Amino acid sequence: MALVAAALSQSAFSQSTLSSADEQMNLQQLMRQWAHVNYELKGDDQEDAFAELAKSAQTYRQAHPDEAEGHIWSGIIHSSYAGAKGGLGALGLAKEAKKDFEMAMSINGEALQGSAYTSLGTLYAQVPGWPIGFGDDEKAQELFKKSLAINPDGIDINYFYAQFLYDERKYKQAKAHLLRAQAAAPRAERPLADKYRQQEVAQLLAKVERKLKR
Repeated sequence: MALVAAALSQSAFSQSTLSSADEQMNLQQLMRQWAHVNYELKGDDQEDAFAELAKSAQTYRQAHPDEAEGHIWSGIIHSSYAGAKGGLGALGLAKEAKKDFEMAMSINGEALQGSAYTSLGTLYAQVPGWPIGFGDDEKAQELFKKSLAINPDGIDINYFYAQFLYDERKYKQAKAHLLRAQAAAPRAERPLADKYRQQEVAQLLAKVERKLKR
């Protein structure tokens, strides 16, 4: 399962509800470390790093239980860890991520510009359905649309929704969202994530163009 839910925080960090500069820096460190582990490590090194990062995210979340941002990033890290781990062990991590995103939504669904909706939608789209997992394409689309209503021009929501549309063979719609992702404003606090996400956008757009030429 390629559960790359993560990069799903479309926010400028100034919109977060965190209570102090030190706490912001702690969460920003999780964000930066996630980008490094997710994009620049491979194999066992990546899996081991995600395991440690998940512990750090849990510590932060437990220290700030009423802040949606911490739950979102715990979910992002758990879902990315699931993608790195694969196999049956990935499903347990995906379920942990699902709990994180649902908790974030119960606190503030619009935190980080609707990232919990984007991330949970990606899980529903990529996890196997019943009886193996909780995957559900209708639920995924519902969540993607909620996120788009909050952040229509965000790079991550448009990329992940385009991936969903590509899998549904809706190539023209997928292209429209990929072009919107390409035009997304850079996030000053997340240059590494933006760099690699734009590469993913370009790769998927090339696949869409090939489908449309047939």
